[in-house]
Amino acid sequence: MKERMYGVVLWADASDNKAVIWCEDHGNLAYYSASEHTAHQGVELDAGDLIQFDLREGRDFRSARNLERVDVGYAKGLPDRLRRPPVMREPGNVVTFPTARAS
Repeated sequence: MKERMYGVVLWADASDNKAVIWCEDHGNLAYYSASEHTAHQGVELDAGDLIQFDLREGRDFRSARNLERVDVGYAKGLPDRLRRPPVMREPGNVVTFPTARAS
């Protein structure tokens, strides 16, 4: 299954060109590796960046391909907020994803 989706980068490793992405459908996380074909060539991802990508559902994991960065630092503090224990999280801790999808 392949679909175009928005997501926020939770973790990125610039030296390995890998990333973990929180998807707008709030399903399982998606993984990106530079070994995948991508329109993202040459742009470094950072935690909190809003991206759009093709999601591929594998048997054991989801992968992101053809990444496009939509907004740098869109949800910059999100990874830190997710690390806090649930009782310490602020109410209304929701990331709003764009509603229109590119074709």
